[in-house]
Amino acid sequence: MGEQQIVLAERPEGRPTRETFRYESIELNAPDAGQVLLETLYISVDPYMRGRMNDARSYSQPFELGAPVQGGVVAKVIESRSDALKEGDIVVGMLDWATKLVVDAKTVRKIDASLAPVSTALGVLGMTGMTAYFGLLDIGNPQPGETVVVSAAAGAVGSIVGQIAKIKGARVVGIAGSDEKTTYLKEELGFDEVINYKTEDVGEALDRACPSGVDVYFENVGGEIGDAVIDRLNPFARIPVCGAISGYNEKENIGPRVQSKLIASRARMQGFLVGDYGKRFKEAAEQLGEWVSAGELKYEETIFEGFDNVPDAFLGLFDGSNTGKLLVKL
Repeated sequence: MGEQQIVLAERPEGRPTRETFRYESIELNAPDAGQVLLETLYISVDPYMRGRMNDARSYSQPFELGAPVQGGVVAKVIESRSDALKEGDIVVGMLDWATKLVVDAKTVRKIDASLAPVSTALGVLGMTGMTAYFGLLDIGNPQPGETVVVSAAAGAVGSIVGQIAKIKGARVVGIAGSDEKTTYLKEELGFDEVINYKTEDVGEALDRACPSGVDVYFENVGGEIGDAVIDRLNPFARIPVCGAISGYNEKENIGPRVQSKLIASRARMQGFLVGDYGKRFKEAAEQLGEWVSAGELKYEETIFEGFDNVPDAFLGLFDGSNTGKLLVKL
């Protein structure tokens, strides 16, 4: 059939390269009872995938060497031998990076293509939006008038976090890595203050942008940016820890010792995984959908075209080239 998949060719030392991935031709059998044949429409590339490329104990299974890389995929049903799905249905699931694939129908979820563009099932209305929703509201719990700082603020999760914080009446400060991104955050998304960490001294900029200190810090990057924010926490501040992309390609992680700072500020720092909230996904999807429909929640997508460009899209995560959700359209 001339279909292709992408497998993990090697475990990267430090930063991944194109050599981390290998394209392979695949032959697909017709679907059996309960299965569907899918054609991939969109592939999501996400920072957490870097951790799964290491052969190390973590919160999700490592990718296997020589086996397909997996991630969020939106696909169209081409042929169905399941009562649950019919030809033409659009579905989302954690699937192999492949042009077409045969899967059990129960491993994917049908999405309503009339509500929003189907790509949003991988972004603002999918795991990305839910990560922002639960991390900010459950752990961060921002109150009207409080100051919320978001790192990687123009990224897929950060851009949604900042907007939800604004909806909840907080004052929002975003940290991003280009003037284009900081302009977008302020003018398009309504952030109150923005910091370009590549051209400004982050500590001085935080003192200017957060004269009353920091009540909630939504942590996406770690490293020196995280250190600078943690130095400026108010009493009883909350830190939802979503990611630490600054260290994902480091071979050794040498970081600050935060314990005494947390005692002094009586702050709460809590890591979380969106999967912990599985029972509440419906609640989040409905609320996010309402905000998008009402124009209160905007989203941006950076879209690479073509299956050939999946590795380049993934590598682009680590140089900050994307605004919003990074996707590949097949």
